Amino acid sequence: MRRIAIIALLAGLFACQPEQKNPLTEVSSPNDNTKITFYLTEEGKPAYYSSYQNKSVIDSSALGFILGDSMAINEGLTILSTSTNTFDDTWEQPWGEQRLIRNNYNELTINLQNPEGLKLNVIFRAFDEGIAMRYEFPSQDALKEFKVMDELTEFNMSDDHSAWWIPAYAGNRYEYIYTNSPISEIERVHTPFTLETTNDLYLHLHEAALYDYPSMVIKNQGDNSLKCDLVPYSKTNPVKAYLKAPFSTPWRTVQIGEQPGDLMTNYMILNLNEPNKLGDVSWVEPGKYVGVWWEMFINVGTWHQGPKHAANTENVKKYIDFAAANGFKGVLVEGWNYGWDGNWMGGGTKFEFTKPYPDYDVDALSKYAADRGVYIIGHHETGADIENYEEQLDDAYNFLNKYGMKAVKTGYVENGDTLPKTGIYHHGQYFVNHFQRVIDMGVKYKTMIVAHEPIKATGKRRTYPNMVSREGARGQEYNAMGGNPTSHVTVLPFTRLLAGPMDYTPGVFDLEVATTSEQVQSTIGKELALYTVIYAPMQMANDLPKNYEGHPAFQYIKDVVTDWETTKVLNGKIGAYVTVARQERNGDRWFLGSITNEEGRDLDISFAFLDPNTTYTATIYGDAADTHYQTNPSAYEIKEMEVTSTSNLTLTLAPGGGAAISLVPKK
Repeated sequence: MRRIAIIALLAGLFACQPEQKNPLTEVSSPNDNTKITFYLTEEGKPAYYSSYQNKSVIDSSALGFILGDSMAINEGLTILSTSTNTFDDTWEQPWGEQRLIRNNYNELTINLQNPEGLKLNVIFRAFDEGIAMRYEFPSQDALKEFKVMDELTEFNMSDDHSAWWIPAYAGNRYEYIYTNSPISEIERVHTPFTLETTNDLYLHLHEAALYDYPSMVIKNQGDNSLKCDLVPYSKTNPVKAYLKAPFSTPWRTVQIGEQPGDLMTNYMILNLNEPNKLGDVSWVEPGKYVGVWWEMFINVGTWHQGPKHAANTENVKKYIDFAAANGFKGVLVEGWNYGWDGNWMGGGTKFEFTKPYPDYDVDALSKYAADRGVYIIGHHETGADIENYEEQLDDAYNFLNKYGMKAVKTGYVENGDTLPKTGIYHHGQYFVNHFQRVIDMGVKYKTMIVAHEPIKATGKRRTYPNMVSREGARGQEYNAMGGNPTSHVTVLPFTRLLAGPMDYTPGVFDLEVATTSEQVQSTIGKELALYTVIYAPMQMANDLPKNYEGHPAFQYIKDVVTDWETTKVLNGKIGAYVTVARQERNGDRWFLGSITNEEGRDLDISFAFLDPNTTYTATIYGDAADTHYQTNPSAYEIKEMEVTSTSNLTLTLAPGGGAAISLVPKK
């Protein structure tokens, strides 16, 4: 391993040089599970390595920067000073998958200086189940304004570990099927980036608190060496970031688990973000919604004007009536505004965010919804034309507020990695800053945001609780556009969902899609289970109302909640199966979801997570004996039984199937 070689080198150096010139500086987590060691090489190059229970996590890896104007902070460095800090606090999410979260770490700060006098601080935090590192450029005359040309951070591995990844710079943002391969077979990949190591650990590489900086891609340098690769500003501008000191970069994060499910309940990303800065956020309300959306994908309606235009007043009223009758809070309406006629994708038309189509009576519909205890969810598809959107941004959110639209779904569809006509990268500094301006506008008008084609989640929802959910992966709509493999949703909880909530939009009941040639690679039991397996504070029941009406299995969607007291991962294998149980916030009910890939399987479930003094009625919505995701996807059965904390149950999941269980205390 590289670390062994470096330690041997340092031992030789210390034998002939004063120890303080190249000190090894170490920080351990509160329970000593995790250790991080920082050092300077003989050339004064900064580097680090880390371990978990004496197993290698990150092998010896470089740190530093190449800056503009021929400046660099990457060699000849000296340590000016170091300091340590310990933090331990428990905080409450206003909404989330876990109400109370403990934030406990030990921190090490190293203050560095290069031969030209440029200063850089490196900050490490050691958590019991992870490590984090960020850079801090302190205030200094030479860096009042400067450019980052390259961040040199490495994440070198001790072996050719197994990885789950999606490609970067491949043209379709984050919307790919995950590949499982050795590290040696990747080139450039997005984070979240998940690894199963040869020393029996599970690692998740990502970043936290991304502000005014490009997003990080992981680049394979060969020989198990991984490097931070910042997204450039544009196709013609290689600068990665334009900064002003003082400035703190995003955190580079490695979460660690002994089982795959450990990563799902690791809240380090949230802990690395600043606390809620909005104060009272009672206006941010989790809930479920339906919408004028799926019908466009399955050729029932259209976004654009014409005889099949779906966002018309009478059709939207039907959705409002359905939502009100079944306890849903919101009705999403897409295709309501001018801009959909023509080649809108990639900025081909100019969307107007305050001008409804003539057959969409926004005033009447908003009143109609409010009278029934429902609100319309706005939709801002931009075609990735950010300039057009920003010119209308204040007016657009004032419009939402005026008509009682408490939430908005944003979209940035484009073909390629760059914004239309500008060459600016979708995931670079420019887009990151635009995305923050949208969040801020949502704060101004008390609007919740569900973002599609977003910048990836990095835990900002802690600081800005109105940023409730994002897409950022292949969602349900792909099941009407060629399809996702049935294993896709058994990978997402261990990859994309580690970054934050996802607007996957589950709930298809017409799995064989009567109006198209497509078939959703799922079962009724699996679609229900996704409401618990895939976390989102705003969950959609995405199918047409007529496919739910009178369907006994729809009861689970009506019952399941979207705001949780706590989350338990009962079992899981990446890409194969996973079972998740969640307890409702401010209540005693539990909901459980279990899903499998194309292989049918029996999973043994222990109910030890339940209150030991309570008997529960378990209603099980599961696959029937003859269910199969390809040949008989709509077959299901509903069973009821009593369970306690000492009960065990074997769930039989069909190929491509799943099961959902509601657990209600007996009165």
